[in-house]
Amino acid sequence: MAQILDPLPEDKNKNLLCCYVNATSQIQVARITNIEDWYFERVVFPGQRLVFEALSHGILEIHTGMMASAILSDTIPCTRLTFNESPEVSEQEGEESVTVAITQNESTDSAVAIAQ
Repeated sequence: MAQILDPLPEDKNKNLLCCYVNATSQIQVARITNIEDWYFERVVFPGQRLVFEALSHGILEIHTGMMASAILSDTIPCTRLTFNESPEVSEQEGEESVTVAITQNESTDSAVAIAQ
């Protein structure tokens, strides 16, 4: 998966394909700041699924809030957000699909997508 605006720095660590789901009714900002020479920030709307690449030691920060203010509501290691990008072929129509289970975070109502 190409991240055209913010390419990952060249590193010997393994890149992870990650998925985060905003299961709240509020707009969130997803941010990774702990990787040297790389800054990742995206707005995630309610119900939206964010798929991105990160290094294995990355930590996704979830900021939730109203206009002009945001509160750090969750931090999730990127290793918990990985999912399998290899498609499964549906027997019914031959269409490709990816199976993703969503686990609810009790403290912030945010969801983490985990591959099945």
